[in-house]
Amino acid sequence: MATLSSPHCASSSSSFYSSSSSYSYSSSESRHGSFGMVKISSISKKPAQKKLVSTQQNRKNPNSNAVRMQDGAVATKITPVEGEITSIKTLKDGILSATSLQENNDLSGFDVKKDESTVSITVVGASGDLAKKKIFPALFALYYEDCLPKHFTIYGYARSKMTDDELRNMVSKTLTCRIDKRENCGEKMEEFLKRCFYQAGQYDSRENFAELDNKLRQHESGRIANRLFYLSIPPNIFIDAVRCASLSASSANGWTRVIVEKPFGRDSDSSAALTRGLKQYLKEDQIFRIDHYLGKELVENLSVLRFSNLIFEPLWSRQYIRSVQLIFSEDFGTEGRGGYFDHYGIIRDIMQNHLLQILALFAMETPVSLDAEDIRNEKVKVLRSMRPLQLDDVVIGQYKSHTRGGVTYPGYTEDKTVPKDSLTPTFAAAALFIDNARWDGVPFLMKAGKALHNRRAEIRVQFRHVPGNLYSRNLATHLDQSTNELVIRVQPDEAIYLKINNKVPGLGMRLDRSTLNLHYAARYAKEIPDAYERLLLDAIEGERRLFIRSDELDAAWSLFTPLLEDLEQKKVNPEYYPYGSRGPVGAHYLAARYNVRWGDLGSEQ
Repeated sequence: MATLSSPHCASSSSSFYSSSSSYSYSSSESRHGSFGMVKISSISKKPAQKKLVSTQQNRKNPNSNAVRMQDGAVATKITPVEGEITSIKTLKDGILSATSLQENNDLSGFDVKKDESTVSITVVGASGDLAKKKIFPALFALYYEDCLPKHFTIYGYARSKMTDDELRNMVSKTLTCRIDKRENCGEKMEEFLKRCFYQAGQYDSRENFAELDNKLRQHESGRIANRLFYLSIPPNIFIDAVRCASLSASSANGWTRVIVEKPFGRDSDSSAALTRGLKQYLKEDQIFRIDHYLGKELVENLSVLRFSNLIFEPLWSRQYIRSVQLIFSEDFGTEGRGGYFDHYGIIRDIMQNHLLQILALFAMETPVSLDAEDIRNEKVKVLRSMRPLQLDDVVIGQYKSHTRGGVTYPGYTEDKTVPKDSLTPTFAAAALFIDNARWDGVPFLMKAGKALHNRRAEIRVQFRHVPGNLYSRNLATHLDQSTNELVIRVQPDEAIYLKINNKVPGLGMRLDRSTLNLHYAARYAKEIPDAYERLLLDAIEGERRLFIRSDELDAAWSLFTPLLEDLEQKKVNPEYYPYGSRGPVGAHYLAARYNVRWGDLGSEQ
């Protein structure tokens, strides 16, 4: 990933050019108006069909000015000119430019554009909430941090009739600048919006996508064209949009990639059907299934915390860990989104993807390398080692109306977009088990819900009791509440803290519970990037480590599909809980069954 070598994209890019790995350099210019794909100059781990040989290789023959292609062909032989010749530099975007007028004259017969590449991003569904609130702001943030190349264009595509200026006005309302770099905010926004254009069209129209293709070609101006499509549209039209984009607007001489938003189906069968439909027009390495939780800073840090700190890896097993809890809660209800939510429910919306992905990253074995396939291979092994969920392993709930502080909060079925007799769960707690040597017998407890008492997403690792604890009588709290606990708070107010037992200062011997706390806001002045920024940058560069592979998706659905079928066929009634409460009482009994207490019920928050 681009951000591994440096916290600043502008400086980290240099590490890609000096790397011995094979990367393709690309750039694009925006000269013509039409809103559609982002033409982004980037470095991709997946090379284009032809690319320049690395600068290190060129240095081996300093007397040759020929541009040699990867397949061995020589693009052009440039004859040296008598006299002084200024060396040609390889710029960030891969453009060979002469540093003197004499050299430019010498290159008069050389078509530089054929050796340049562009990256175009089309935001399909550009008028929707996700595009307005997340995708365009993330692209602007990347531009603001100099993570995008010098030349790029952004194209939006949607059914709504809109001019370029109307789109720019819509996008401008959601753009924000980094807290630590606001001095040139207005200027940066203006420059960014000038590169935004719009193309109206139907999602199932090859003709409309062909029109988009023509406008993209104008911007690409004969360069190698790399294209990225972001599907910010309902899943029932994914395949239509992919078919039209693939047949009418895919790149003729570069790569074409498609980012697909969840949900990836409703169960194993529908997910498999979606994958088959996509693979009619795309190869697996062209499909980037996005789960934005994998792009969150603390989730990214999970493997660093474990594999680069000696004190944690030896403890990461059933021998020392008593339970692992993955907790997600929102302090608001569906609020008008009930139509979408009622079709999926909290299990499909949160547990089967966000929380299960975090669990797989947490529990996997040490991968061979940080390569995407090595990491995803280990995640798949974890998922295939897990027991499919049964009804007895789960508690479901649904929030009801509640009055607090003189304010009445509506229940789930009081939402006008939700059927009055809906049994869709807005809360679920589950106990999962991994049947392998490392985790045998350790309960992985998941809990996710809406309209709860607070908003949070965290991982809580509860360690076992100290055998024969000498100070058990001196602990001021119950022994079960005095075990060590590692907490990774994903959001909000990101932090990692470890609970330990500590002596209270004084002449006596009294112990209490204290925390060793890494609070990100206090430790790091730099603002934490949004997850979409990281994932968009990875997709542009061809880094697949944080995206979901098809076999990984199949394994995830195989765990939850039997449970979902039972819930729907048997019409299981959810346990009702008041809006703003801690959820159904049944969740506490589920944890108690495994001699565990939910960690988020403590006083320290």
